[in-house]
Amino acid sequence: MIDTTRTTRRAVVLGMAASVAFGRYALAQGLPPVAVTKDPTCGCCEKWVAHLRDNGFTVTVTEGPVNPLKVRLGVPRELASCHTAQVGGYVIEGHVPAGAIKRLLVEKPKGTGLAVPGMPAGSPGMEVEGMEPDTYEVVLFGSEARSVFTRYRGGTPA
Repeated sequence: MIDTTRTTRRAVVLGMAASVAFGRYALAQGLPPVAVTKDPTCGCCEKWVAHLRDNGFTVTVTEGPVNPLKVRLGVPRELASCHTAQVGGYVIEGHVPAGAIKRLLVEKPKGTGLAVPGMPAGSPGMEVEGMEPDTYEVVLFGSEARSVFTRYRGGTPA
């Protein structure tokens, strides 16, 4: 008789692999749309939107005051950047790489969203020819806590 009550390492590994595979399958079926609100005069925001579209996202852009939206969505002032987006029930603040957003949508961690505070050189939309890209943190934030979700150097995970 087989003992089905004992969890083996193999079962855990297989379960994790199935979870990752399912998440990738779900993303392959179509990414949720991204709604971006940006200042009408901001060029780096347009480059970030192009980065998202190049990575398979459908993006709608609304131009107008961004600060009231940040307050309404719970973006902490110290994490604020130049544009705010919403995707899959999460808030995306600033120049968050598309890869981090895709990971967020697969893993679905508890939190309000992701932020890249400020405007780090080399982050998507902030590429400057001849300038060395910064290493920066993508922060998972929520009403109760903040943590580093991932680190990037330019547009590449660090």
